[in-house]
Amino acid sequence: MSGAVQTGYAPPAGPPPPESGDRWPRWLVALTVAWAVLLAGLTWVSTRNDPPTVREQRSLTQAAPVVDGAIGELVAAATGAVPALLPPEVDRGCRVAPFAEGATLRRQVELAVPGGEERSVLERIADRLPPAWRAGVRVTPDGPRLRADAGEFVAVQGRQVADGRLRLTVDTGCRRVGNGYAAAALGATGAEVGALTEALRALGVPAAEPEALVTAPCPGGGVARTVRSTAGPASASPQAALASLAGGTPVVETPELYAYRRDRVAVLVDLYPDEMLLSATTGCAG
Repeated sequence: MSGAVQTGYAPPAGPPPPESGDRWPRWLVALTVAWAVLLAGLTWVSTRNDPPTVREQRSLTQAAPVVDGAIGELVAAATGAVPALLPPEVDRGCRVAPFAEGATLRRQVELAVPGGEERSVLERIADRLPPAWRAGVRVTPDGPRLRADAGEFVAVQGRQVADGRLRLTVDTGCRRVGNGYAAAALGATGAEVGALTEALRALGVPAAEPEALVTAPCPGGGVARTVRSTAGPASASPQAALASLAGGTPVVETPELYAYRRDRVAVLVDLYPDEMLLSATTGCAG
């Protein structure tokens, strides 16, 4: 065979380039635009009407009624204990997105219970909460823990913080702030103010205006209220001074805590070396 190259012959160089005039058919362009419009419409409808699928889709403002109602449910479920509602806490500075600041709403209820009954009280509370909350209590190395879901991605927890002392917490997690959290209107005070004044008088402390009033709506109607006041140390034994108000049978009596019920008002006295913190609460019907 000869190695000469035949003249006038060009070797193949791949497929021919596409014609410069090629473009999508008009029907395909119209179909793509229609599909994009449909997706945008479905997204808008879902945002307006579908339930949230992540916590960040509900703002702090939208979650607040769930939190307040959950506190009322916990108070109603804690029959036999001595409750005290703590002031709401709003912690800002968390992030719901890299460039979006959020906040967390947390509300708590302190419970005084007979020593040794902390786990059984948590279990009774779990049994009395709404079934949809799926509440339960498990034992951990740090003691019994109550966990529940109040809905709208609001978490409920309960734990023992000391002998004869439980703390129930309702927490939103980090949320968009929205319009923030506005506590419910206080309304008129009730028998809790009289019980607080009576306790201060028995302790030999001049009566004064309560320092704080905290409320929560009860599930069956009405409002749970807690009034709080701080006083200096008692000149005599606080336990002895309050014994007559407790009818001689306080719910809890320790060197750090004295709690009793009187005329359907729960009174809880924290005893510190330099001061006393008194709370009087009218709760919810269980």
